[in-house]
Amino acid sequence: MTDSGPEQGHPGDDERRRPEGLTGVLDALEHAVSQARAMPMSSSVLVNRAELLDLLESARAILPAQLARADEVLADADTVLADGRREAEEVVQAARERAEELVGEQEVVRAAQRRAEEIVAEAERTAAGLRRDADDYCDRRLADFEIDLGKVLAQVQAGRAKLAGRLELDPGARDA
Repeated sequence: MTDSGPEQGHPGDDERRRPEGLTGVLDALEHAVSQARAMPMSSSVLVNRAELLDLLESARAILPAQLARADEVLADADTVLADGRREAEEVVQAARERAEELVGEQEVVRAAQRRAEEIVAEAERTAAGLRRDADDYCDRRLADFEIDLGKVLAQVQAGRAKLAGRLELDPGARDA
């Protein structure tokens, strides 16, 4: 520390006695003790009681504010951490819901495909049955028509035979 200490009597000594923050106060205490005059033949030193008490008072004054600030920082960190966890949980939950939605959509598509295949198969069965029924109907109608035509043919042949019989009995009818 470059502080020359309050014993020199420079203007602004009060500012030096009130260092910024707890670290500054501790540095000033260390400086005061390290720069104190040693007692002859002893490890004891002479320190300025008023200076040290002033520094200790500054430390006590700063400490609650710094502890409160540290508590605020920890609370903020806890809040940020909780927010981060909550946000992460929301992202994971949204991802799970989307995955379930996609799986559900795939299931809907598969079900729709199965249903479409069932409908097509049923339509093909129905069409085949209708074709058979139509063919049977046409065959019956043609058979009825064939029978009717056979009857008409038989009547035509009978009529012609009758006419032929009359023509043979009346020889002049042919020449006319």
